[in-house]
Amino acid sequence: MAEDRVAFIVAGVQKGGTTALFDYLGEAPSLALSREKEVHFFDDEAIDWARPDYGAYHAAFPPSDGRLRGEATPIYLYWPQSLERIAAYNPAMKLIVMLRDPVERAWSHWKMEYARGAETQPFAWCVREGRQRLFAAEPWGVHREFSYVERGFYGEQVERLFGLFPREQALVLKAEDLRADPGPVLARVRGFLGLPPGAAPAPRDVHVGREMDYGSQLTAEDVAHLRAVYARDAARLADLTGLRFG
Repeated sequence: MAEDRVAFIVAGVQKGGTTALFDYLGEAPSLALSREKEVHFFDDEAIDWARPDYGAYHAAFPPSDGRLRGEATPIYLYWPQSLERIAAYNPAMKLIVMLRDPVERAWSHWKMEYARGAETQPFAWCVREGRQRLFAAEPWGVHREFSYVERGFYGEQVERLFGLFPREQALVLKAEDLRADPGPVLARVRGFLGLPPGAAPAPRDVHVGREMDYGSQLTAEDVAHLRAVYARDAARLADLTGLRFG
């Protein structure tokens, strides 16, 4: 199976520029990306993980023709056991992690869920009392929709990633850098994947939030609250990667 294995995954984070990165990578002729951006294989709790059917995973990609195969499912960094399952599938997997200021990420995530009707509560409540909802979730303590705060504990998640894969197999980037000037970021990605240099593309915006009345605003009080919540984890991330936000 080795020659057929998927070689790289953009494993995080949601609302962190992964769609833009996937879009840019789709222009590289030496890559064979999944037909749909998010495959959601390693976070699928319906799979028998004692005997996973990797054929079902490979069916999400073009036939193997020697090109590097890759996908982008940003929940993998956050979802329990996803990284462990990836390591069992391909210990040589290269993982790209796009991080965005966790406060901005939480706000963007909330707006997405509110716009599509999954969320009905105001943002201020969701990032305070609303976090208790995750204790009624299955698996316990995690949630696909309501994890506005929890997905932003990057230090904890990156530490887990580094415990499962050699650091040279992980590339941690800032979404803000990709958006401001994609050329240097994509050059790093190409080098990481062993691709030849390519022309720097023009910046693009993808998955911009809907214009609508959200009934909430991101207040200074919300920002200060979340900065305090993230303070210890932010220090851990800085120690691990040198990256800082806010």
